[in-house]
Parts: sequence; C-alpha cells; structure tokens
Amino acid sequence: MQNVFNQVKSSALGVAERLTPILKNSKFKETGVLTPEEFVVAGDFLVHHCPTWQWIAGDSSKTKAYLPAEKQFLMTRNVPCHKRCKQMEYTDEFEEIVEDIGDGGWVDTHHNSDLSKAEEEIKEMTLNKGAGTSAQENDEDDEDEEFDMEKYAEMLEDDNAVDLLEVQTKEDDNVVHTRTYDLHITYDNYYRTPRLWLTGYSENSTPLSEDEMSEDLSQDHLNKTVTQEAHPHLPPPNMCSVHPCRHAEVMKKIMQTVEDGGGKLEVQMYLLVFLKFVQAVIPTIEYDYTRHVALH
Repeated sequence: MQNVFNQVKSSALGVAERLTPILKNSKFKETGVLTPEEFVVAGDFLVHHCPTWQWIAGDSSKTKAYLPAEKQFLMTRNVPCHKRCKQMEYTDEFEEIVEDIGDGGWVDTHHNSDLSKAEEEIKEMTLNKGAGTSAQENDEDDEDEEFDMEKYAEMLEDDNAVDLLEVQTKEDDNVVHTRTYDLHITYDNYYRTPRLWLTGYSENSTPLSEDEMSEDLSQDHLNKTVTQEAHPHLPPPNMCSVHPCRHAEVMKKIMQTVEDGGGKLEVQMYLLVFLKFVQAVIPTIEYDYTRHVALH
C-alpha cells in the first residue's frame, strides 16, 4: 500500500514540477532553495573539490532547458558499500518520530544528543582557511561517523546517543562481499533543491534488486523518505531516490547554525553539505570524501 501511495504521489509531483515556474532570483539565504544556475555553480564546486563526481548530459529526450545541456545531473560511480544496514542495530531509547507534515515524515534517531562533533564538521568546511587535506589521509578516523538527516540540521550528533552494534559475521565467512553504487544528484524544480538517486551492483557487478538495495538503506527511512521513482534524465527502469521534501528546511537550519557560530555558508558549498546530511539515509555507502576539504 505504501508503494502504491508513493507511485501516485510521484506522478502528481512530476506534473507539478513541469508546471512550476523556473526560479530566477536567489532564495538561498531566505529559504534554503536553489535556482538552476546556483545548482550548476554548486555542482562545479563539487566536481572541483571531489573529482570522482562528474557532470552527465543524460538522455537527450529528457534534457531540461533550464540547465546546460552538458550539465543535466552529477554522477559518481563504483562507490563501495562493505556492510549492510541490517548488520547494524539501533537502540530506540533516544528515538523520536518527527511529525509527518504531508510531504513525508522523518525518524529522528539522535533526539537527545549534543552539538560538539557536527559543529566541528561544519567549521572545517566553512572556516578553515588552511591547505586542503585529502580524504584518504583521514579515512580511518572518519569511517564510522555518519549523521542523522533531521538532527544534522540542528548540528547534533553524539556517539552515546545511538548504540551501533555490528552483528558478528559467521566464523567461517572471512570474505568481504563489497557492493558498489552509482550515485546521481539531480535538480528538482518543484522543491528547488538537489535530489539524490542511487543504483547498486553486487560484488559480481550484476544489478541489485530492489529488495537487495533495501538492505543498504536506513530501515527508518525505507519506503518513506526513500522511494523508487522515474529518473528525470534517464530512461526506465525506476531508480531508488531520497525524497527532497525537507532538503531546503534542513539547509536553512544548517545555515543558521553556521551564522550563529560566526561562519558563513556560501551557495557554492551547498552540495558538499547536502552529501553529508543525506548520509543518514545510506550510512554504509562510503561516498563522502568531502569531510577534510578546506574551503576558501
């Protein structure tokens, strides 16, 4: 029933997106949304700092006139996923259901946590004026630091708030079965924000089924925040997508927190921050190499 509801809703939003006027004037600081031009600026910035991302033209029959023909969406390929989300167990002591306001609710799994670590994360991105540091130099330190999307907006994370317990693998299974994912970022004209899409492959490079991909998604967000929908720039089949209904709200909260701390979040940094807060939905897909990039 939930999947049927999502399909109907997706079709309605597709029509609404086509009827929505193209945003011409920047509303980034006021509401956290982007114009198509700002999306391209943020995409160029992402590609420059994280060269694993690249611009894609997509299917010519699906080209959006409000974006450059050669810059329809962003893509990164072969992103590793070593663990299944189902190999992680969350305690519910600190969990709170965030009210569904019509566009899809969220599960807040870090309700009682503090500011320290996430604030440091944003400071590195917005205030660091030193030389950039490659992500590979710090992969081991950052390996297990993922963020909840809702509470990342309030700059909250605490290792003690959520107890992540990895399930022990069988003693005779010493082989790591690494899946890979291709990730896409498109511009959603209805919500006027970026939108994340993903498709997965097994260790044998065969496409994952919908059920198999669900093993790599946060079970809290599955079928609510994460749905199967038609890609705006590619032919069928449908792809897994993180719904953008609250992206602008989250970004607005992040900007406010940065400003309260004396920093400034510029529009070109949008996608770097975006990739961090959506990591709560796909915590075991290891795509975020932006954490130690110093932004000038």
